[in-house]
Amino acid sequence: MQMNTPRRSTMRLTRRGRLLLLVTGAALAGTAVAVPLLTLRGGHHVEAKPPTLLIPEGWRASQVYDAVDKALGLPPGSTRKSLGKAALKLPNEAGGNPEGYLFPATYTVPKGSTPESLLRTMVDTANRRYNAAPVAAGSQRGTTDVYQAVTIASIVQAEAATSADMGKVARVVLNRLQRGMPLQMDSTINYALNRNTVHTTEADTRMESPYNSYQRMGLPPTPIDNPGDQAMRAALNPPPGDWLYFVTVKPGDTRFTADYSEHLRNVADFNARHQAPTAQPQPQPQPQQTGGGSRPPLTQPPR
Repeated sequence: MQMNTPRRSTMRLTRRGRLLLLVTGAALAGTAVAVPLLTLRGGHHVEAKPPTLLIPEGWRASQVYDAVDKALGLPPGSTRKSLGKAALKLPNEAGGNPEGYLFPATYTVPKGSTPESLLRTMVDTANRRYNAAPVAAGSQRGTTDVYQAVTIASIVQAEAATSADMGKVARVVLNRLQRGMPLQMDSTINYALNRNTVHTTEADTRMESPYNSYQRMGLPPTPIDNPGDQAMRAALNPPPGDWLYFVTVKPGDTRFTADYSEHLRNVADFNARHQAPTAQPQPQPQPQQTGGGSRPPLTQPPR
């Protein structure tokens, strides 16, 4: 749907500095090699613990595949190609796509590990978490099934600047779904285009994709990343509120509102703060938040 007001986009994770450290840690952990250690007890050699693989919250499946390839020393693309023989226990709605079910955690990589075994461990971990009583009960209270709850949590993970914002973002998503409004989340467009960007163009919002939440109603067909526990709790138990719009004017200043006119004023505040210092016309930036995650201005007024 074509918008006349500015939007904004970034990629997530509320803690950009932390994410960079996590990504670095994942690469180091994935390539670690067990080295024999000489103990003081009788001079025996004791093998070091197996290397570990860290999957941060909010990583997409494509990032997980790359990390597994590096951890196992395999050619790029090997883990992705192994999906067909991994026999992953995914919901029927997933259609074989493990996005959302590669649970963020630190995993050991014992000798003899394969892409299939690591992916199965991640999916089995997700199933244990998602099929536990609190998650199942929470999804029923919210009139969503577990897979829908994971999909909402993945949007929350991508959109929220801080853990404190996660519940409000989840409430915006639910309020828009209940009102029959398009979600208009730039994070879903970024997912479709396999990119992380701080700008979304008008052409982007018109692209043909089931993940274009500007053009299509309802949730995207799959999760858009692999959410963590906090995002899942926010999706299942968001705070009460009538919010329909949000925009981050500056770090630490995310404004939620139900009033479209107020939202436009918030977007204007963002643009005033981020206006390029040049005499030549510049495309207006998407409202964004440091730490990643796309947080569009959600410019369509309620119907």
